[in-house]
Amino acid sequence: MVVRQAWEGSMRLKLITCEIFYREFCSVMAHSPNTVDVEFLPKGLHDIGVEGMRTRLQAALDRVDVPRYEAVLMGYALCNNGVVGLTAGKYPLVIPRAHDCITLFLGSSERYLEYFNGHPGVYYQTTGWMERGKADGELSQLSVGKVLGVGQSYEDLVARYGEDNAKYLWSELGDLRKNYHKFTYIDMGMGPDASFERQAREEAAERGWEFEKLEGDLGMFQRLVDGVWDDKEFLLVPPGKQVAADYGGGLITIRT
Repeated sequence: MVVRQAWEGSMRLKLITCEIFYREFCSVMAHSPNTVDVEFLPKGLHDIGVEGMRTRLQAALDRVDVPRYEAVLMGYALCNNGVVGLTAGKYPLVIPRAHDCITLFLGSSERYLEYFNGHPGVYYQTTGWMERGKADGELSQLSVGKVLGVGQSYEDLVARYGEDNAKYLWSELGDLRKNYHKFTYIDMGMGPDASFERQAREEAAERGWEFEKLEGDLGMFQRLVDGVWDDKEFLLVPPGKQVAADYGGGLITIRT
């Protein structure tokens, strides 16, 4: 079902999304027949836990209180269930059926799963992840890694958790990238030159990892802002309804 057919002509839409998609969404909005107002939220929400992320996303949804929109677009994927539990406000809420942001960068869930299953141990990079850097300020302090002690010295962990717990944390969390062996740079065609790709290649070389350049796809970004909301690709949540997890393959559904 393509919901876009419910409206005629240009729509006025509100987009709430993560800043790592800044270049991509600015590009597709410029080519959309619709008028899209956008709010970019800071990178790192998925690092502060499900409740923290959901609270901030819901607050952003609740701020959309202007009687001029026909729908609110959520530029987020499932992201460790961070969108589960969100309640649509006065307007229909549209959310991509995607596992994480890599799905959007690759253009479809099918392509994401095909690559993910065939390439274990991959660390992905895009212009957004690279130029936006690490989460800082409050989000950094609230991140799971910060709470558990990732990035602290072994001595700091001993002082905080005791020697036995410190040994466990150090072995399990001391190097979050120990299971990675390959850099995959997803080229979205957003960079002004080859500097982002070159940076990714250099970082892969420094770590002794393989490097692969993968062509990205703006299709899901464009369809979201254009209003081409096929039910297989996007969930349309009616006003007042809540998002729930769907373990049958659709990733997200409407809570009944």
